[in-house]
Amino acid sequence: MTTNPTATLAAARDVIRREGAGVLSVAEQVDETFLRVVDLLLECRGKVFVTGSGTSGAVARRMAHLLSVCGTPALFLPGMDALHGTMGAVAHGDVLITISHGGESDELNQLSERVQRRGVPVIALTAQAQSTLGRLADVTVIVDAGPDVDPGGLVAMGSTLVAAVWGDALAYILMRARGYGWEEVLFTHPAGAVGRRTAAPEALPGLEPAADAREG
Repeated sequence: MTTNPTATLAAARDVIRREGAGVLSVAEQVDETFLRVVDLLLECRGKVFVTGSGTSGAVARRMAHLLSVCGTPALFLPGMDALHGTMGAVAHGDVLITISHGGESDELNQLSERVQRRGVPVIALTAQAQSTLGRLADVTVIVDAGPDVDPGGLVAMGSTLVAAVWGDALAYILMRARGYGWEEVLFTHPAGAVGRRTAAPEALPGLEPAADAREG
């Protein structure tokens, strides 16, 4: 082994600790804008689209999947594909969630601006409130764990985790607000280990439908 084992393990642990601290910091950033997003998605009578590019695209795909699993039908919309015609799937009554850490991805900003012309509200998930995306969105959600979570402030590592965990919280809260139960989850997830379960699990604390899920 060409590297020092002790130093290598210490560096690996440092990465994990820094990213873990970044994820925990998101809890303090959940504010009134989160409630606005919840209300907007609960009131949506069309489709929910989630878009992003690069690592943010991976987070967007995951978020769309988890929203669907938890009872909020959602689809991943690749930004560049959308600019080549797939944008036609987005119509009045839909909602678009755009994920971009820096908020300056040209294809995502152009997509967001164009769907707004169709009366589609845009939710931005970004670290930069004054970015192009942050300024044009109908609801701008700031999720910023600081520069230390990404090596050199360039390689998207921890920043993608903080966006993902915010999306997890959103899917969870919407699941509660809709009263979407384990039976529905099992019905729409017949494959894999989940599909082999013969009975729904007991309700976990806080997961059962709550009348106050949207009350502030």
